[in-house]
Order: sequence, then C-alpha cells, then structure tokens
Amino acid sequence: MTLHYDQARWEDPDSEGYEPLLSEKNRETVSTEDVPLPDGLKRDSLSLPGLTEPELARHYTRLSQMNYGVESGPYPLGSCTMKYNPKFTEDVAALPSGLVHPDRSASSTQGTLELLYGLQDYLARIGGMDAVTLQPPSGAAGEFTGILLATAYHEAKGERDQRTEVVIPDSAHGTNFASAALGGYDVVELPSGDDGRVDVDALEAALSEQTAALMLTNPNTLGLFEREIEEIAGMVHDVGGLLYYDGANLNALLGRARPGDMGFDIMHYNVHKTFATPHGGGGPGAGPVGVVSDLEPYLPTPQVRERGGEYEFFEPEDSIGKVHGYTGNWLVLVKAYAYIARLGDEGLVDTSAKAVLNANYLASQVEYEIPNGPFHHEFVASAGEQDAADVAKRMLDYGVHPPTTKWPEFVPEALMTEPTEVESKRSLDQLAAAFNAVAGEDEETLASAPNRTSARRIDQTSAARDPRLSWQALDE
Repeated sequence: MTLHYDQARWEDPDSEGYEPLLSEKNRETVSTEDVPLPDGLKRDSLSLPGLTEPELARHYTRLSQMNYGVESGPYPLGSCTMKYNPKFTEDVAALPSGLVHPDRSASSTQGTLELLYGLQDYLARIGGMDAVTLQPPSGAAGEFTGILLATAYHEAKGERDQRTEVVIPDSAHGTNFASAALGGYDVVELPSGDDGRVDVDALEAALSEQTAALMLTNPNTLGLFEREIEEIAGMVHDVGGLLYYDGANLNALLGRARPGDMGFDIMHYNVHKTFATPHGGGGPGAGPVGVVSDLEPYLPTPQVRERGGEYEFFEPEDSIGKVHGYTGNWLVLVKAYAYIARLGDEGLVDTSAKAVLNANYLASQVEYEIPNGPFHHEFVASAGEQDAADVAKRMLDYGVHPPTTKWPEFVPEALMTEPTEVESKRSLDQLAAAFNAVAGEDEETLASAPNRTSARRIDQTSAARDPRLSWQALDE
C-alpha cells in the first residue's frame, strides 16, 4: 500500500470531545460600562475568548489537520472536478490595483475593463462562441441565464408560446432539469443508449416544434464523447430548437475541440472546474455564458467592448437585463484570466491531454467493473454487490477521498471518478490501491467504516430530516 493521508484527532481533555470552538476557549468577562451606546442596547457584561496568537494559530491549524482537501491529496469527485488551485492566482487577485469600486467611471478603470474584455475574448475563442457574458455567479446561474437567452430568442421569433419543452438526457446534472423548470419549461427526459451516449432514435422521437432546446454535456457524465454530435445538432436545429452546452466537462476538450464548432448555440463555462478558481464552500463563483451571433443581442447588460483604443460598457440591443451586480464576481474572474494567461495555448492543450490520460490510466488500474470506454476526463465504475456508499466510507480509511457515489443512477452502485489533470502517477496509483483494497473486503468491514478519520459515520437520514444548524447542543 502506498503512503496515504491520516486525519488528525485533536481531542481536548477540558472539553467534551474534539478541538473546542474559539468561543469555548479561555473565556474572559469584559465590562461594557464604558461602551458609548444607550443602556437599552448594551449588555451588562460580555464574555469573549481571551487567546494568544499561538493559541489562535494552533486552533485553525488543528482544524485543517482534521479535514481533507485538495491540498491533502487526490480528491476524485466525478463531475465536480475538484482540482488544486494554484496560489499565484490568489496573489494576482489580491493586488491593490485590482480593488476597484464598481461605480467608478469607465475612463478611470481602463485596466479593469481591458481584463474583462480579454477574458470575454479568451472564453469565446476557447468555446468557439461569438460573444460571452461574465455576469452569472455560478454554473447553475449560467445555466439559468442560458435558458433566459433561449427564451428571449424564441420570443423575438414569436414562438415562445409554442416552445414549451426542453429535452435533457437522463445522465445530465440535476441543475439542468432545475434550470429548465425554473425557466418555465416542461422537461423531457431522454434515455441513454446502450453505449452510454444519446440514443439518436429516442432523441428523434422527443424532438418536435415544441422543443425550445436540448441541454447536453459533452463529454457526458460517463466521460464519453457524443460521437453523433453533428447529427444531434442538425436534428435540434431542424425543428427550430437551440443546442445548449453544459460546460462541466470542458476540461477534457481544451485546445482540441470547441462546442461552437460542434453546433452548440449556447454554453456556460464552469471556471472552478476548468480554470482552477475556487470551488464550492458557499463563496462567490462564476459561470460565464457564451453564445453564437444570433443570440448576442440578448446578452445581459453591461457588456464590455473596445472602441477607438479604449474600453467601454454597452447594453446589447435586446438585452435580457442584469443577472448579477456589476459585471459578475470580479475577483473570481481575475483568477480565471490569470490561469488561462499563464497556461497559454500549449498549456491548455497539455491540460486536456493529462485529464484524459489520467482518467484512462486510473480506470485501467481499478478492479471494479467499468462499463464502456475509453474515456475522456472521468469514468464511472460499478461497485456491483457492494454498497457504493459503504465503499466510499471505507476508502477514507485508506487515506484518500472517495469518488462521487450512486450517480448516474443507471450504473448500479456507481463510483463516478475524475482524477483531474493535476495528479501524478504516484497519486493515481494510491487511488487505485485504495479502490482495489476495498473491492476485496467483506460487508461487515465496509459497514463499520470509517475507523481512521477524525469523525466516524454519521446518521445521514437524521442529518437530512432533522438537521442541527447550530453548533450549540440541544437539550433534549
């Protein structure tokens, strides 16, 4: 077994268990007598933690050691693309020159506008689109923006009342279904073929003059490229629909293929998945949307353009309006720009090459059944007779983060795995060893896992049905 990560177990004998909260450490009573507030607005006294700097630093260090993240080791959540975020992009985003108030005039923020214009251009060229908006603050928001753009397009043609359906494969991300429904459309679910790709005959039966769009991920959730994509695009366009590209798996295509060249009309970019901006955690994100020229007039306002050697904001002719404040989440967009600029054309091509190579190498080393293949950036193994959730819990004992489980649902006990391009062969061998060790274990061993983590298995049913949303224990 290769070296692996063990989570720390910091237990405090003066607390009821693990590392106490800051509010529980060295509490001191502070007088509020001299606080310049009306008596009705202040407490008689205030209890605060009295900590030295070393105590504070050790607290956060211990918490980090009790956790597992992309800087601890491989994090192969399929579809999520959890990869290392280079620190130089954080340095760029923290430059004082980038801290620009959004209400400053265009003439005094030319550098900011130039960067936004440059990122619009980068993304348009990478995706084969004619124009890009940077406003949407997440991939899901990008999807909904794309649906709004499709609606505006059909309304302009006088067909919105007729176009009531959005077709979505059964392997699509759940946000696709939610975005279409939120946009007021009926969702038509499309079954996958035996090869894991779009069933063209089923698609033909699903398409009609009621079709507003087909939302498609390519490569799809199984890591398989839709080989009939040009035929699929033609079928959608023949009935007057639009083809929407979910950019979740764009990292498999960088520098090699472009959705626009395949016939897609709208696409969103997940910059956290493809261009290494932060992922998740409740913080700001970005989900830019690209469109072909026919949909460009409907883009959100404002857009940035270059005119006479200067950059300026403008409102597209038939804009759907704003979908986010200013031009989007500025500092996230700065990080995406810096990442693309640092890699350049050759670096982007290398990124997609390694994403595909790593997925296929890992798949070749894993002993679980893996249908279909070869793959692009990810694959879905089947745990067979084992429960995929138990497999995931047990993999934690081998010092690696497990893959996504139980999805897509048409793969029995799915283990959806995406190693990303950042992992070395050593890391991939570590993952394969963990997969294979668990594959040979009995049901009792799996059901008791994890045993080596800082916290044991929780009651997930109770956590979902009766969540405790405060750190304070309830007296029952």
